[in-house]
Parts: sequence; structure tokens; C-alpha cells
Amino acid sequence: MFACDRQGNVVGSLSGGCIEEDLIKKLMQNQIASDKPEFLRYGENPSELEKFELPCGGYLDIVVEPLQATATLVRRFDKIRQSIEHQQHIRRQVDLATGETKLIEETKFSPFYYDHDQFKLDQCFGPRWQLFVIGTNMVVHYVCELALMLDYQVTLIDTNRNNFKSFEDSKVRCICDTPDDVINEQVNDGTSAVVALSHDPRLDDLALMSALETQAFYIGAMGSERTTTRRRARLLALGVTENLLNRLHAPIGIPIGSKTPPEIALSVMADVTRVRNLIVSGNRTTIPSIVD
Repeated sequence: MFACDRQGNVVGSLSGGCIEEDLIKKLMQNQIASDKPEFLRYGENPSELEKFELPCGGYLDIVVEPLQATATLVRRFDKIRQSIEHQQHIRRQVDLATGETKLIEETKFSPFYYDHDQFKLDQCFGPRWQLFVIGTNMVVHYVCELALMLDYQVTLIDTNRNNFKSFEDSKVRCICDTPDDVINEQVNDGTSAVVALSHDPRLDDLALMSALETQAFYIGAMGSERTTTRRRARLLALGVTENLLNRLHAPIGIPIGSKTPPEIALSVMADVTRVRNLIVSGNRTTIPSIVD
């Protein structure tokens, strides 16, 4: 997403480079989208492919929407803000033929979509993706770094406040408490993921028992196959059902032969990202049932 005013002040990005320069020039000269939204395609011919350095056969579709700071516009964007703050989803639809917009309340996330036949653009807004991390160790440090780069709101949970010292200058939110209490209070929708990385069954097991009862889109636990088997037996003995345990990603991560903490963190966040992108693309639209 990219915003530009008539003075050329820019927030956000589309692709960087020549395309943005061309778009800003056209906007400032009032050549496009002067009174209603307009669809543009960069890369329709060989000369554009070369000029804008697009991949062979590639193109970039853009919808430009002019916005005036009217009371109606401010009220609608305030409605979007309120929905996000209340952990709710709301879809904004733009009709390119008429310039009209409307807001539609949604019960779940829907992927970004442009209808070339109806000339309508749909964009869903909702709560920020959250990652709850249990434990503090070198793997956790790298997981948190990657998660922040992927725009997660990261919450680190540990029962020892002294373990948070190395996170004081980061954007990680640190909570000193038992993980089950935090999860019961804060993991309440399908935009949250929980990863148990402490290697301490007293922390990880409590966290997992609570997380498996939530609508979290991803729940994972670190450990070898042997550790995973033992953990599964413990959780079953504590009353966790097979149906709930089937939601658990363990051993956590995509198998890339990881050995070092950075490699393990990469494996973990790759798997979390894989599941998140399935939801965003619409290929996974529901959270697995938690009813046994």
C-alpha cells in the first residue's frame, strides 16, 4: 500500500524504483485518478517491461484512489480503526466505476481481491497478527527478530523477569507470569500463534494445554521426536484429548536440517508463515475444530 499527497510526500511502498517515480509524477501532474479511482497496469508491453525493469512476462496492477478529507471519509476510517482495536474484521469495498465505497463487517479475514469484471476492489482490515513465545533462550531471540520483521506483535512470556534483560531495547512485549494465565487472557482469536520454546515442561505443557483450547491459528512446540512423544503422553495423561493434540505442530518447524539457533528459528517462522499465508490466501478459511 502506498499513499501520496499533491506535494509528493509519500508513505508506504508499492515496488520501489521506477514505477513509484512514474506514479508520483502522474499523480502530481493530475494525470490519473483526478476525480474517481482508476486501474493501472504496468508492464503491458515490452517497452514498459524494459523501462520499469519488470520480470519477463510480469506486470504490476495498481488501483489509485483519490481521497478527500471529508467528514464521511474520516468517519469511515475511524470505523475501521475501531474494528481493529476491538479485534474485529471489516472489509472496505471500492467501486471503480462510480467511486463509491462501503464498509462490510466480516466474521473472519478475507483475502485482498480485485474483480476485473465488476471493477470492484475489496480489502479486509483486522487485528494485527500476534505471536506468543514461551521461554527465553538463543532460539527465542532469533524467533523474535524474525517475527518482528514479519510484522507480528510479539509477546514473550517467562516466569523469570531477569531473563528479559536482553529484550529491553527491542519491540518485544515481555510478560512475567505463568504462560497459561497469559494465554487464557489474551489469546482469543484466529490471528494469534503460540510457540512453546522453553524446553521446560513446566512452562511448555501449561502453555500448550491452554493454547489448544483457543482459536489460535498455529500452536507449536520445540523438541526432538523423543521429546515430542513424551510430551504427548504427558498431555494425554493430563486430560488433553487426541482431537486437541492433533492441532499441535511438533516437532515445530519446517524440516530443513536445522542445527543452530538461527536455523531453528528460520524453520519455526517459515512454518508459522506458511500457515498464516494459507489463511490470507483463502486456502484455509477456518480454524480446526477444538470440540472433541
